[in-house]
Amino acid sequence: MYLLLVILLCVPWLVSVGQVSGMQEVWCPSDDHECSFDLVVDYGLTLMWRSKLAKVIDGHLYLFDVTNTSQETEIPLDDVITADGYDEPRFVMTFNGTIPGPALHVTSGQVVRLRVHNNMMHETTSVHIHGQYQRGTPFSDGVPYVTQCPILPGQIFEQVFVADPQGSFFYHSHSGPQMTNGLYGAFIVHPRVSQGSATSATQLPAVEMDEHILMVQDWNHDWDSNLMTAKMRFGIFSGGQKYKSTMTHAGVRYSGFPFHSGLINGRGRFYSVDGNHNNAPLSAFNVTSGKKYRFRLFNPSDIYPFRVSVDSHRLLVTSTDGNDVIPVSVQSIIIHPGERFDVIIEASQPVSNYWIRGVTLEINVNHTAEAILHYQGAPEGFEPTTTDWACSPDEPCRVLNCPFMFYPSGAHTMCLNVDKMQAAEARLLQPEKDRGVVEFFLNFGFPGHHETPSSVNGRAFVSQVVNPLAKSNHPLKTCDREDCGNNKVCHCPYHVTYSQGDLVQLVLLNMGQGSGWDHPVHMHGHSFQVVKMGYPTYNSSTGQFVAENPDIDCGPGTQGMPSFCNSARWANTSWESGAVPGVELERAPIKDTVVVPSGGYVVIRFKADNPGLWLIHCHLELHMTDGMVALLNESYSQWPSPPENFPTCGHYFGTNVLPKPQHHLSNTLIPQVAE
Repeated sequence: MYLLLVILLCVPWLVSVGQVSGMQEVWCPSDDHECSFDLVVDYGLTLMWRSKLAKVIDGHLYLFDVTNTSQETEIPLDDVITADGYDEPRFVMTFNGTIPGPALHVTSGQVVRLRVHNNMMHETTSVHIHGQYQRGTPFSDGVPYVTQCPILPGQIFEQVFVADPQGSFFYHSHSGPQMTNGLYGAFIVHPRVSQGSATSATQLPAVEMDEHILMVQDWNHDWDSNLMTAKMRFGIFSGGQKYKSTMTHAGVRYSGFPFHSGLINGRGRFYSVDGNHNNAPLSAFNVTSGKKYRFRLFNPSDIYPFRVSVDSHRLLVTSTDGNDVIPVSVQSIIIHPGERFDVIIEASQPVSNYWIRGVTLEINVNHTAEAILHYQGAPEGFEPTTTDWACSPDEPCRVLNCPFMFYPSGAHTMCLNVDKMQAAEARLLQPEKDRGVVEFFLNFGFPGHHETPSSVNGRAFVSQVVNPLAKSNHPLKTCDREDCGNNKVCHCPYHVTYSQGDLVQLVLLNMGQGSGWDHPVHMHGHSFQVVKMGYPTYNSSTGQFVAENPDIDCGPGTQGMPSFCNSARWANTSWESGAVPGVELERAPIKDTVVVPSGGYVVIRFKADNPGLWLIHCHLELHMTDGMVALLNESYSQWPSPPENFPTCGHYFGTNVLPKPQHHLSNTLIPQVAE
């Protein structure tokens, strides 16, 4: 009976279900007012099929003890979580038994009911729909101890919200490091197209062209995310040796995530140090010659950005984080954890199979995720023989979204930084009458480096044990303590406060003693305009970091060390309160996640029109769980009232009323002491 219940819960009602590119896709009819989905969170293991171990042989799956590798003994790929095909099963967490979880398709303006079932034995969980505004429904934003209580084992929590905005988004766990254990999936909001009344209960949202979803992730088949988080906090050792971080050509480090493989839609290959791989199955994306396809690119990784390209095919970028841009053609896109890009690929090459590549930005290593672009009519089961783009002085490669200003001089590669993109529609945000721009500086870093945790303005985030949105009697705690301040690090629920209608300008920094890592910063509850980016100084030949951007005054340090930059300000005081020169205010690209380069800054703007308590945090999971989080306390007096019987949480201390002693026990039950 229990098994039947779980199977039923795994099938959302009133939807059409399909399978493509190794990922289940679930569509809600476009004319339905409401869409209901069930997501069942549970444990899993890679390479297991019906409680039996599977193994990879020549790109196919068979039982571990098979002696006859034929089509009759082959195991369907979609029935197994293959990951990188490593032969030792790895602990994972799943939505509805798969990695990624099912892609959920809705139409703009529909009411979404997302029921999260926690079937895990002893871990709490939550689900955040990354990029959805939750306008009027902040208690459905999915952040434990901020917008809701964590979902206990055995419990169901239903999130109800209106699908807004449209575009490419994804859902993922927001509890500890569960996302990169496998708890993520695509959430697509299609534009509403008026085409008259529906003629069928299975009518799907109208789309401009055929689409594919591509989710690229870093993977370690030995350590799950909990172990990696612990190693980052207490020391990263493996095989008796201290782990050495890799870095980019600009000298930016990556935190302690030993990269084993890259996965695309949950599939990848493990390469040994000699360059050989285990021939594990890969995701394939089918196209027909002469047609155009929208590819929705996602990065739900723990640490690494990927430079994504398709051999011999250019990428026409049309959208980022769900917001349309004036299209730009590039050879590749660097996509950081938490970001999304929509691109159009035209199947204009000879019928064949072509490599899709996602390459990390690390130097002196080859860390790649792979998939296949398969033309209809090309040989089935044959791997591509195509080569990567050849960048040359005559035909330099153009790369979008570099976290630095340029590649080394011999790379023949041009960077198009994200702030140079232009929004498809002009939008000029203006302060309300008699009100100026409200400005805050937020510095994301590791002040003191490995000796201190990650933080924002030197405050390592610690959540309260209550749900502030429930408007309990527990006010927001502050960080106004003696152990907080300039050149100090403290632990507290850091927040900044502003009012309804404010034009808010955030200067996101990555400077001072705690710099050295790039940080993709994600904001809940809003999209924002990227009006300016300030990069550090680099060596003009090698691209190596030389000095931090001089626009920011971090203040003096202590004991001969650089400042922690906890109380930054503009070096030129005439730039204060929104008077920064060189900003793009009308056609600035609109995003909800932007990379803040080490040694530099990003200026973003948005209008305070969504009352609630919203997170802003680094989307590198190891950094977020270590404390690189802050709260945006928006329009407190206008916070929406929570739904009736909305759960609250908090400490419990025993009362002083004890039960009265019981005197009716028989004396025969009391041990007698011999005299």
